[in-house]
Amino acid sequence: MNLRALLEQRLTAALANAGISGSPAMVRIAGKPEFGDYQANGVMGAAKRNQQNPRALAESCVANADVEGLATLSLAGPGFINIQLAPSWLSQALNNAPHPLTPVADPQTVVVDFSSPNLAKEMHVGHIRSTIIGDAIARTLEALGHKVIRQNHVGDWGTQFGMLITYLTEQQGAADEDNDNDKDEQLADIEEFYRAAKARFDADEAFADRSRQAVVDLQRGDAEIRGQWQRFINMSLDHCQATYDRLGTTLTRADVMPESAYNDDLPNIVQQLEEQGLIEESDGAKCVFLDEFKGKDGSRLPVIVQKSDGGYLYATTDLAALKYRCHSLKADRILVFTDARQVFHFRQFLAVGKLAGFSTAATSIEHMPFGAMLGTDGKPFKTRAGGVIRLNDLLDEAIARAAKQATDMGSLTEPKALAHAANVIGIGAVKYADLSKNRTSDYVFDWDAMLALDGNTAPYMQYAYARVQSLFRRAGISQEQAHALQVGELVDVSEQRLAVALLRLQEVSEQMAAEGMPHYLCTYLYELANLFMRFYENCPILKAPADVRDSRLALCAHMASVVQTGLNLLGIDTLEQM
Repeated sequence: MNLRALLEQRLTAALANAGISGSPAMVRIAGKPEFGDYQANGVMGAAKRNQQNPRALAESCVANADVEGLATLSLAGPGFINIQLAPSWLSQALNNAPHPLTPVADPQTVVVDFSSPNLAKEMHVGHIRSTIIGDAIARTLEALGHKVIRQNHVGDWGTQFGMLITYLTEQQGAADEDNDNDKDEQLADIEEFYRAAKARFDADEAFADRSRQAVVDLQRGDAEIRGQWQRFINMSLDHCQATYDRLGTTLTRADVMPESAYNDDLPNIVQQLEEQGLIEESDGAKCVFLDEFKGKDGSRLPVIVQKSDGGYLYATTDLAALKYRCHSLKADRILVFTDARQVFHFRQFLAVGKLAGFSTAATSIEHMPFGAMLGTDGKPFKTRAGGVIRLNDLLDEAIARAAKQATDMGSLTEPKALAHAANVIGIGAVKYADLSKNRTSDYVFDWDAMLALDGNTAPYMQYAYARVQSLFRRAGISQEQAHALQVGELVDVSEQRLAVALLRLQEVSEQMAAEGMPHYLCTYLYELANLFMRFYENCPILKAPADVRDSRLALCAHMASVVQTGLNLLGIDTLEQM
């Protein structure tokens, strides 16, 4: 149940009954909880547009509102409406909630393009934001009942692969050509292999020429070159999948839709653009020029779809992917998560795609850019030596720091349990620190802040969940048994505010899925945890009378369920004990 949407529907209908149709009630979470749980701010604008007295219109709206048993409405200021949900309704709503989330009424087919590493290198910290933000949105869309098609648009084509194939051929020259183990050994460290190949490419012009020829042979379908290329791709994907599994993301090999998958369609893309008269030649290259994209000097900026040597570019592949997702997958929405540096590229090729008919009016295409991960010095996050940090090295350090923290706390001593907790806390801390920030902003990566047991962090949320589990153990019941109990009369204000918050997961998840903003969910979970701590401090549970004890244990069960569900949507695990 989307609580805010329910109130919006009721109050918008009340405005219509008061004579103002087509004006939204604009229901929002109350700025000051002491005055209500929600507030409706739409009366002021509606009154101004219709030249009415806002206070009188608000009074009429309150009088016409169908909220009996649901809420109490009161006026504030010149025409704002405060909404206080009825405690009895809150109890009933929690008792009737079969699951924290329910499917939406109008499920869609949503393509989510995320992660998309370049297979020429091992995954590094620059890949983490796309991977975990996209994964959180994909998980949430699925939990809301949408059909999600994950597309890992990996870079597996281009000049760098000619370089790698040539270097691999040289390194294997003295080895037994049939010894697959020797070949695999060469690629055990992809990053080191890439650096060695790049150094050779930069230093040896003859090697560079052979590398460029290997690209031509690859694109022409040379069987031997294709075989070497496929071996490299398979091993690179294995490296990626191991990292995805470690991060706990939902990406699999089945979700890989590489650049090379569109290779056969690239000539068709150029031909269709030519047939529509959109192609202009510039220095031998085939380009699309649109008046809306101009440089500082006023000249039109090109979208190059085919180079003078016949090669294709990222824009060509992206247009082919756009056509495939709109026309073959028949997506209702397409969400693409990349860093903010690609905003202009997306604006350009999407404009070309729309003009050429590669996209359709029925599909909402949404580029979801994100900011950079920065070090404490405010510069891009790198090693002390200035190099790019491997993603697996970052995760290793997170787990090591979490292990030290768990050891210092002393609550876990059994080695296997300690190792499991360190993994859950460390990986969760890295992911939550990223997801809790506004997607469009840069953020500073800070070890101490992300592993803190207080504040808006994963350890704090995991600790709140573990505290509830500790309460169940002391009560001698399981979470399932606590869920079977009924929430009774909510007398204390901290009980009431916690109940309202517990019912907000649906609306927050829907908003997060609509805007691609995981930090909405993180902020909600943090506020929920704070409300629970207040409830925990103000309301005796185990020592309360039997009926009150059962009601509050039921509230705790809902708390555990919502926190676990929310963290799961973010791709973060919980712990029974910390």
